[in-house]
Amino acid sequence: MPSTAAAADKVPRPLDRVVMESLPPPVPTLAECVTLMEQYGMLPNIRHHSLVVARLAEQLWAGLCAFAPERPRTDRTLVIAGALLHDIAKTPCMVNNGDHARIGGEICREHGFAEIAAIVEEHVILRNFEPDRYQLGYFSAGEIVYYADKRVRHNVVVHLNQRLEYILDHYGKNNPVRHQLIRENFKKCLTLEHYLFQWLPYGPSDLGAF
Repeated sequence: MPSTAAAADKVPRPLDRVVMESLPPPVPTLAECVTLMEQYGMLPNIRHHSLVVARLAEQLWAGLCAFAPERPRTDRTLVIAGALLHDIAKTPCMVNNGDHARIGGEICREHGFAEIAAIVEEHVILRNFEPDRYQLGYFSAGEIVYYADKRVRHNVVVHLNQRLEYILDHYGKNNPVRHQLIRENFKKCLTLEHYLFQWLPYGPSDLGAF
């Protein structure tokens, strides 16, 4: 039987709780991202796609920091990890036809990465579409990853209209309702692009060129 004193030592003190609550949520390292890719059987082509999305997302983040350094920015590691893991559930969902954004979020939460889960869950459809905030130059990690993903078809950087054609062809399933929902989502993406590049030192065509 452990002593009463030993048991008491295991109970967090009030100061310990304050310190624990003040720590930022954990973000997976690059090595942890790779481990998760392997654990959930991410296919090579999906992994390649994710690496390109991560490269674009980092380029966007760096451009925003350089263009308006006085504005607070989201964490770089959060952007990169979110991009690397945005399709973490894509491979298993190809088998069971599940919602890879929702299931990917669940996977990330199971591993203790709540902030990454939020990015994964909105990489298909943004949860908070706020043009007034974009106009002021503030963009979340989720919005950066969402846009970067929309610019990559397989492992090639393309314009939004090219990505839209691909998504309509592969996911529209000749369903007018699905086509309409996809087009409405892309209207939001075009608005995001418009404001995003007002705060970047280059244009949409330059993304991925360096």
